[in-house]
Amino acid sequence: MIAMSVFPGRYVQGYRALDRLGSELARFGKRGLSILAPSAHKGLVEDLRAQSGGVQLDMELFNRECCEPEIERLCARGKECRCEFIAAIGGGKTIDTGKIVADRLNVPVAVVPTIASTDAPCSSCAVVYDEKGEVVSVFNQRRNPDLVLVDTEIIARAPVRFLVSGMGDALATWFEAETCRRTLSNNEVGAKGSMTAYALARLCYDTLLEYGVSAKVSCEAESVTPALEHVVEANTLLSGLGFENGGLASAHSIHNGLTALRQTHPYYHGEKVTVGVLTSLFLTDKPRSVIDEVYTFCESVGLPITLADIGLTGVSESDLRKVAERACMKGEFIHKEAADVSPDLVVHAMLAADREGRRRKGGRLS
Repeated sequence: MIAMSVFPGRYVQGYRALDRLGSELARFGKRGLSILAPSAHKGLVEDLRAQSGGVQLDMELFNRECCEPEIERLCARGKECRCEFIAAIGGGKTIDTGKIVADRLNVPVAVVPTIASTDAPCSSCAVVYDEKGEVVSVFNQRRNPDLVLVDTEIIARAPVRFLVSGMGDALATWFEAETCRRTLSNNEVGAKGSMTAYALARLCYDTLLEYGVSAKVSCEAESVTPALEHVVEANTLLSGLGFENGGLASAHSIHNGLTALRQTHPYYHGEKVTVGVLTSLFLTDKPRSVIDEVYTFCESVGLPITLADIGLTGVSESDLRKVAERACMKGEFIHKEAADVSPDLVVHAMLAADREGRRRKGGRLS
């Protein structure tokens, strides 16, 4: 049995870490293409120019969707400017696009997250959507990002919802890695997970439970505190290493299924993953103590606990079946679960998870 773990080339996190960007990028070359999310383009361009040192950065605005037309456009732009590296600055879709473009151009990629909403920054994995926002495919690049630089002052200034959504994405990490450990399933790099991977996944979960509320309070105050640093690290580094090296399972498959319903598109990746986690608790027969612990955590930080919380008020069972059928497609992560899995059982688990959430909210169960 072969175990394999992969890591980013360098991880830098802290207050005003952006001050180090120029010296870090200089290791890759003198000219790079910077792909910026709209918010980063609006708020960080001057800071990036000031911190780029002797490195020339050609700035390119990202169009908000990681889809083939945008990837092809940016590849052409990279060739045109003869870039020696890519710098992807923004949220998860910006980062994933930057990773794919760098891989196709065979140049290094530096990732600068401006929000802590997903575990995309550290991984080689990238999710490609169609232009309507539905998941099309998942690609693994030839290597992980060469640099991940996280400025927690920037993270603290971002809307709190992003940080909380990142906790939802990170919440899945241990449950899915534990599934893969128990079923001897491959991780996301095609081998068995290592002890390191499973330990990091568990540390991710424990960190969220210990510091999640304090980190949210800190972000609401736009303050960088140790609690915020801990949760940013959990959302970004621990979850990224944990999911890629530990493996994915049902929570992310259910997320992928939820993208088939247009009503969920305004909601963030981590918010939909949270519904996937809650569904998985019932699908895989978790103990009542675990169910209580996870729901209580979600309530404490403001993550979704019902289908209505992600836009599915009064959703029909036929629409839930669309979600379940997409989640159970051949090759999906959900088939790593030890439990029996079928669209019917996923629908039942989603209904049970939603009912539990509504029970906790004190709403009507009819």
